[in-house]
Amino acid sequence: MPLDTFLIALTTYFATIGPADIVVLFAALTAGATAKERRAMALKGTVIGGLVLLFFALFGEAILLIFGIGLPALRAAGGILLLLIAIDMVFARDSSATSTTDEENAEAASSNDISVFPLATPLIAGPGAIGATILLIADAAGEPTRQAAVVGGLMIILMATYVLLLGATQLQKILGVTILHVVSRVVGVLLAALSVQFIFDGIRTSGLIPGLA
Repeated sequence: MPLDTFLIALTTYFATIGPADIVVLFAALTAGATAKERRAMALKGTVIGGLVLLFFALFGEAILLIFGIGLPALRAAGGILLLLIAIDMVFARDSSATSTTDEENAEAASSNDISVFPLATPLIAGPGAIGATILLIADAAGEPTRQAAVVGGLMIILMATYVLLLGATQLQKILGVTILHVVSRVVGVLLAALSVQFIFDGIRTSGLIPGLA
């Protein structure tokens, strides 16, 4: 399992899934739920969100072929999307790719079970995580060990997300918003550099500029 691919996947999924952000929202949306209900919603939401991302890991390339999207275009588009998320992380702003809208929060607040919506999607399996999954798997095409490294990185972040959700209320009290933002900023800087590299690779392999391919 290539270590560099695994670390890139780990960093990318930490940023696009955003366990720290999910913990805060989960704690707020389940304030009136019992401990047993929170555990059930955390497990169900994590499993469903993980299955959605695994679906795109398996069939993402086929979807690209159906719509006639090339890997260079995906690299550039995915890099731009990840860069926008990274910028929001560095400046501690809510990103629409890793969070919910006010309307979605209002709908979730009126529901007793938030495991499918908004926990599984769009919080865990949001557009950023889905795009990153297709991009990372496609980038490792033809190399099963690298693709396994991507899936391994995804599984670890999903497990970490589940564990954090189990102690969401306590964790938020212990760490506080400031510490969570510090962690997000550090990861955001790393993701920004990675996303720019994706954009460069997309331009280089697109053939738009002769001599770069």
